[in-house]
Amino acid sequence: MAAITMRGITKRYADGTEAVKSVDLDIADGEFVILVGPSGCGKSTLLRMIVGLEDISDGEMRIGDDIVNDRAPKDRDLAMVFQNYALYPHLSVRENMAFPLRLQKVPEAEIMKRVEEAAAVLELTENLDRKPANLSGGQRQRVAMGRAIVRDPKAFLFDEPLSNLDANLRVQMRTEIARIQKKYGTTTVYVTHDQTEAMTLADRVAVLRKGVVQQVDSPRNLYNSPANLFVAGFIGSPSMNLVPGLLTGTSLQLPFGTLELPSDVAQRLGNAQAGERQVIVGIRPEHFEDASMVSDDVKGQGMLFQNRIENIEWLGSELYAYLPYTGGDAIGRQLDQLAGDLDMEQSSGDESQLVARLDAASRVREGEDAEIWLDSRKIHLFDPETGEALARPPVA
Repeated sequence: MAAITMRGITKRYADGTEAVKSVDLDIADGEFVILVGPSGCGKSTLLRMIVGLEDISDGEMRIGDDIVNDRAPKDRDLAMVFQNYALYPHLSVRENMAFPLRLQKVPEAEIMKRVEEAAAVLELTENLDRKPANLSGGQRQRVAMGRAIVRDPKAFLFDEPLSNLDANLRVQMRTEIARIQKKYGTTTVYVTHDQTEAMTLADRVAVLRKGVVQQVDSPRNLYNSPANLFVAGFIGSPSMNLVPGLLTGTSLQLPFGTLELPSDVAQRLGNAQAGERQVIVGIRPEHFEDASMVSDDVKGQGMLFQNRIENIEWLGSELYAYLPYTGGDAIGRQLDQLAGDLDMEQSSGDESQLVARLDAASRVREGEDAEIWLDSRKIHLFDPETGEALARPPVA
């Protein structure tokens, strides 16, 4: 096992395009770090530079105490698990797992010992003599992981390993990967575009946008205290609602009503709240509620407003209500750019909509007005020009 240290890591192609831009990142020995972001953000390129499959244009890459910029992949003592499993179809599970050890000329007895130990951990013992074609997708992915485990490398590298699996298998394999990483305690770098994987597996998550690291933090801190609009919009499902606001002193005017800033938010803003200014207000769907479901002593800690319910999605344990509102033009440019980077649609015209996650017992109806409660203690504020967070909540 070993720590991985990156300083100013840049990948520049012949045409001048920079896929990764001056990344500084410290991954501790035994830590599980996930690189996440939309397609084309540079996360896989960065992973390939760690393992040596991509040349480093600028910067310094260390694995443990060694600078490895010019070392071949085979000399870095790293094990990589690919999206497409990369198994040899003509070899059995046993021989696929043993293959890297045979290349290293490890004694046969030691090879069999390591393969059988890894197979037991991965629940593959009964499949050791089968060929990959006779295995399920989840079993094939476990074989690929077993081939990495038997090497006892300094670090595991995963490149979107669950993308080819169906939803149920992805959940099962997430649990397996977490269990195995905890058992072996091996430094792990994992690339995915699926934020659910990032939030459930990682010790820390690095969010990338166009080759630049936006924020590196624990999943909880990324969710509760995003550094900017991009992180706020990317982390969370459904995404954070982003609406225009006009801040005057401690009064915040929203398209659907006006609220007083909570005292802690106003205190963190300090002099920044002087005068009148446009802001982007971030509201998580779960911070709305059907007002009839909120106790009287809690109602006073938020804002009440009336709004038409355009659509309802009832999921059994929860309910999503879609609430149209007008007045999104003031922040249209910033949100259109953000939507493009996130590969999502964003309406910046006359009408937009809020997504509210309500109690499943709520009796709100489509096409009718309802009284909605907003927990104003949980709002986020962003600068509409820079996208940076204002008055960020303290991190845990």
